[in-house]
Amino acid sequence: MASFSQRYGHKPIRNILQIEAVDNELRTSLWNKLDSCYWSQVYRHLDLDTSTNRPILQLLRLIWDEYLKLPIDTLENSWASPYTFLREYYFSCSWNEVYDFIEFVASHYSYTSTNKRFREECNEVLKREVSGYRFIGEIVVQITAEEEVAEIEEALKGEQIAEPAIIHLKSALELFSDRESPDYRNSIKESISAVEAMSNLIAGKDKATLGEALKKITDKVGLHPALLKSFSTLYGYTSDADGIRHALLEESTLDSEDAKFMLVACSAFMNYLKVKASKAGIDLTKKRG
Repeated sequence: MASFSQRYGHKPIRNILQIEAVDNELRTSLWNKLDSCYWSQVYRHLDLDTSTNRPILQLLRLIWDEYLKLPIDTLENSWASPYTFLREYYFSCSWNEVYDFIEFVASHYSYTSTNKRFREECNEVLKREVSGYRFIGEIVVQITAEEEVAEIEEALKGEQIAEPAIIHLKSALELFSDRESPDYRNSIKESISAVEAMSNLIAGKDKATLGEALKKITDKVGLHPALLKSFSTLYGYTSDADGIRHALLEESTLDSEDAKFMLVACSAFMNYLKVKASKAGIDLTKKRG
């Protein structure tokens, strides 16, 4: 379950989504993957220059020379010293250096099968901890843009939007970012419900479907016909509880990228409607119960 700080907005969205940030849980989990894939391969009772430890020694030499830029002759032949050094470095380095380090290790160890397994296991961790980054091929790539985070942050500004829509959007974010048991299906549902709630407020309706509310909104704030059509197409399944919406939410293949897309798209649409409502002189804050 999301923490108190996450549920009530006391933790910044970019920290919840781990943009330009690596919290302790994520840092530790990635270190544990380093340990299981690489460090655990060391025969600790033997020197590093023995044949069984040679792959790790080769990796350490590359880390010392090409990554840390340290003199090779400072690399000791017993495992305990370099391990302690790397551990202290890893848990004190900046968030971006965490990604630098795991990326370097995963492309410089001599066994490609181990590197492949490490990248796959890291991606599982990055997904679970709601990181905005993934291994794609051999490099770590940002998959959540600053603009996407900004859309969610703007949509969640409670003083500029009525309460029902905020409640649904916060719930969508909570369900999406729950690191123990994320609920992507209901996150999508809550994102859609946030748009429905805001559309109903602008349209002056209580429980209109999104399709009905959009038509009413067009009369009030002047949605362009092409925009109306595209929005109706994208969100059209919300107007039929037993139709496309039901089929979508029953899909077993719904994943984090689906929920994130809807969270960002619905946030952006809410921000657009908020601006249009303001220009039309509609004060959404007066709609609070």
